[in-house]
Amino acid sequence: MNNFTYSIPTVIHFGRGQLHHLSELKQSGSRVLLVYGGGSIKRSGLYDEAVKILTDSGLSITELSGVEPNPRIESVRRGAELCKANNIDMVLAIGGGSTIDCAKVVAAGACYDGDPWELVLDGSKIKAALPVYSVLTLSATGSEMDKYAVISDLSKNEKWGTGSDLVKPVMSVLDPTYTFTVSPKQTAAGTADMMSHTFENYFTNVRGAELQGNLCEAVLKTCIKYGPIALAEPENYDARANLMWAGSLAINGLLKGGAEVGWCVHPMEHELSAFYDITHGEGLAILTPVWMRFVLKNYPSKTAQLASYGRNVWNLSGEDSEVANKAVEKTAEFFFDTMKMPANLRAVGITEKVHFEEMAEKAAAGCEDSFVPLTKEDIISIFDAAF
Repeated sequence: MNNFTYSIPTVIHFGRGQLHHLSELKQSGSRVLLVYGGGSIKRSGLYDEAVKILTDSGLSITELSGVEPNPRIESVRRGAELCKANNIDMVLAIGGGSTIDCAKVVAAGACYDGDPWELVLDGSKIKAALPVYSVLTLSATGSEMDKYAVISDLSKNEKWGTGSDLVKPVMSVLDPTYTFTVSPKQTAAGTADMMSHTFENYFTNVRGAELQGNLCEAVLKTCIKYGPIALAEPENYDARANLMWAGSLAINGLLKGGAEVGWCVHPMEHELSAFYDITHGEGLAILTPVWMRFVLKNYPSKTAQLASYGRNVWNLSGEDSEVANKAVEKTAEFFFDTMKMPANLRAVGITEKVHFEEMAEKAAAGCEDSFVPLTKEDIISIFDAAF
């Protein structure tokens, strides 16, 4: 196991009726930028409830609405300008991971003299940020409890992740009832996203990190159990609660610390989203089984680790090769049959391969230190197999 430092300063208020904790934002000042997406929080009544708590607490509100599912740098720029023009003291995101990601870079951009895109390209340039708070309405990215944000510039077909301890949320409200109205598509995509985060941590080259592996398996089994229940029973509190907490734990550093490994499926999917603006979780679901098959075909030394996944998560038995291959098929069946997700790139509207080479070249830069190193040619073959 590697040496590591673990620090998550985010205060989590989990469960029903926790929104009243928004009154605690006054500890950061009196002027808040409220960041949200398309308007579902207004239809559900969450917007009115949050605004009342904030105003009753003496906070003045400036709004940044319309944040996109793959948040754009244009929205970040607007938010940073609003912060500077209105002397904003803190940023509150109400929504899913995209909204929270946008809020994080807005908070950093408000304290930066240059273009916020520079902070996306190089997180080390984040030297200060306004306090970030969040109310989560979609279980998926874990952004409510980590330091990361992913922002797109579709004019350049670029989607990059950035990160800084300075943008870790001060406090997040996690009320599973706010996810009751999440659509089947987004419920499935969110489950795939948190499973992918877990896979990226689980398949590591670090020896001796047994506890981290056991924790990963627990998160995966939780998603496999409760994802289908949430689809069938959208208002099943236990299903929504378990998925919500699994999403936070999948990427808040708990699974990674001491077993660090470079991620590879996420960089590949970011290219798909950058060029085609597809749903992130759907892209991850499509790529994950294909990547697993690539590993088994080209790196037989990794078969034992995929077999362990099959035994410990899917309760399979047999020889390593048999179990590893069955585990891949079980994963594909879960995503595409049980969770009803699109099974290939054509199913999400990608009908040509013209950008595959450019996408693979960009993605390869982040896949050198992953579970198995991926070259540009390797990634093209994975895109082709997923097509």
